[in-house]
Amino acid sequence: MRIMLVADGRSPITRRYLKVLLDLGVQVTLVSSFPCAPVEGVEGMYTLPVAFGRFAGTQSGAGLDQPYKANQGARRAVARFRKAFLSLRYWLGPLTLPFYSAHLRRIYREVQPDVVHALRIPFEGMMASGLPENATLLVSIWGNDLTLHAQGSIWMNLLTRRVLRRVNGLTADAYRDIRLARTMGFRSSFPSAVFPGAGGIDLQAFEHLKRAGSEPRSDPIPAGVPLVINPRGFRPGSVRNDVFFEAIPLVLQRYPKVAFICPAMAGQPEAEETVRRLGIQRQVVLLPYLPQENLWELFLRATVMVSISQHDGTPNSLLEAMVAGCFPVAGDIESIREWITPGVNGLLVQPNRADQAADAILMALENADLRLRAREANRKIIEERAEVGKVKQQILSFYQQFME
Repeated sequence: MRIMLVADGRSPITRRYLKVLLDLGVQVTLVSSFPCAPVEGVEGMYTLPVAFGRFAGTQSGAGLDQPYKANQGARRAVARFRKAFLSLRYWLGPLTLPFYSAHLRRIYREVQPDVVHALRIPFEGMMASGLPENATLLVSIWGNDLTLHAQGSIWMNLLTRRVLRRVNGLTADAYRDIRLARTMGFRSSFPSAVFPGAGGIDLQAFEHLKRAGSEPRSDPIPAGVPLVINPRGFRPGSVRNDVFFEAIPLVLQRYPKVAFICPAMAGQPEAEETVRRLGIQRQVVLLPYLPQENLWELFLRATVMVSISQHDGTPNSLLEAMVAGCFPVAGDIESIREWITPGVNGLLVQPNRADQAADAILMALENADLRLRAREANRKIIEERAEVGKVKQQILSFYQQFME
């Protein structure tokens, strides 16, 4: 089976999904929408930086952007004005599609894949929708493609609907997105599937890390105090880090001996300025982007994971925290309720309520029985619904439908 994957090659989600495909014996060509480091095992790699992908976003994927330091000045500017840049992409990004779609058609003719799979609607799926009609095109919905990005401008909405009408099959990490896609043009008679965790959660990898957890540490994480981790980084319009930071002083009033750990926020002006303004520098540790294994180690050490999002699918970090035994506090949105039952295996809060977020964090910190029950329930949920071996077989079966 030969698959041409059109995706953000820097993304840990893409990298994990690539590993799943390679483990399944699939021949993969990667067309990345951002400059990225090479990926071992792929048949070929191309870069088509559609919608200003050469400059959009900040470093991600555990240092995978390191070969591209020449753009750091532009990246810092984007980090400071990320909301304005996102709005600019909504209006001007579509203007780049004809140019890059033509290049993608040329690559398609060269590679002649059995299937083209775009791992996001904007702008990878939009670019791929310009492929010939006889090309088998699949698209994956990422968490905020429909609820946020499709509402960003009239062009984004029209192009999203065009993609959904064009595709031969659809995947997502939340059932909500399959339902929404059908209301926006995706034909219900076409195949669809839900694959959590970008190919599943490797339970054995977590067990290995647990066994190594007694080794001495030399990192900047405080020892001997409960840890609260926010692993989401900055996602404009999606994750409410403003609410997370505003909740911290409220937590510290009642529970002063706690540390807040924030991967992917070191060097981010918004995070640094907010921490200074709230006077919480001593209790907050801003970390850079971390390799996957290092992030998992933090989940194993942390007591509470906070993910306050208002637009989301199923965050991989939520599933990873669940399997690590880290108690989840998340935004109360439909996709998260597919995994979290409030008061049973986590707590949900209104995404704009810092007081609710603080109360939920405090409840988790102060209630060991609640954390224990949630740990047991979450382990079972991941084993049944997101274990990597099961999800791999579901992915293989989904692709085989298009090979007949």
